[in-house]
Amino acid sequence: MARNRGRRDAAAGPGDTGPAAAPVDGGTAELVPDPERPRAWELRVDGAPQSHVDLDDPARLSFAYQRRLGHVADLAAPPGRPVHALHLGGGAFTLARYIAATRPRSTQQVAEVDGALVDFVRLRLPLDPKARIRVRTADARAALGRIPDGWADLVIADVFGGARTPAHLTSVEFLAEVRRVLAPAGWYAANITDGAPLAHLRGQIATAAEVFPELAIAADPAVLRGRRFGNAILVGAAVELPVAELTRRVASDPHPGRVEHGRALAGFTGGATPVTDATARPSPPPPPGAFD
Repeated sequence: MARNRGRRDAAAGPGDTGPAAAPVDGGTAELVPDPERPRAWELRVDGAPQSHVDLDDPARLSFAYQRRLGHVADLAAPPGRPVHALHLGGGAFTLARYIAATRPRSTQQVAEVDGALVDFVRLRLPLDPKARIRVRTADARAALGRIPDGWADLVIADVFGGARTPAHLTSVEFLAEVRRVLAPAGWYAANITDGAPLAHLRGQIATAAEVFPELAIAADPAVLRGRRFGNAILVGAAVELPVAELTRRVASDPHPGRVEHGRALAGFTGGATPVTDATARPSPPPPPGAFD
């Protein structure tokens, strides 16, 4: 796990640029300053890196998986057009800040079950009051049930408790609710973590295929080969995805990734069985040393 670089009382305000830590429902949350940028921090929970935020440049995404989610947000609608976005899992609100910066006048909702984490992040890394971002302390699936049909242009799921995605957010029934709240041309994107033998990732692709006719996966090639534990971004939609452009962007990142789609993705899935509420399990825990 990542090592602490010092702690300070979370009661310190947003003007304090030092490290901070606070107990939250999911363990201990830390904000560690970025040594290269004066108003940027990395959020960790129990040592596991969660997200990175640069208050001076919220359109700057440092983590590879967040850059891939940023590409999805960029391609889900014409450049600069405001969208309705729903974020399941809040963290440091990195993607909500990104969309507010790149698509002004967007309307966004964030569901984060850990109220103490929400308070900690909002105190230390305040949201722009001009951004139309509403944060609710609620379970992701419960919050999803309160969203009107067809409201969202984009749903981003990045939910982890104890470094694992809860089981009830991995099923066909959950994704059917996601599909319900999406506009006809809306996109779904999920951050999925797994390692060899990639049974969880393959099962999540098979599950999404029950709901979305168009699918793609973006990840580090080493993750897709099962050589290391890591993140994969699953994208689903009812409309054709711009796979060529997504592939180009993912391949040109500082940490280049690979996109699988169509026949290659079906081959990768390898006949995995869709997950239902009755069979759902949390995502696998990271192996020891995954965040060293």
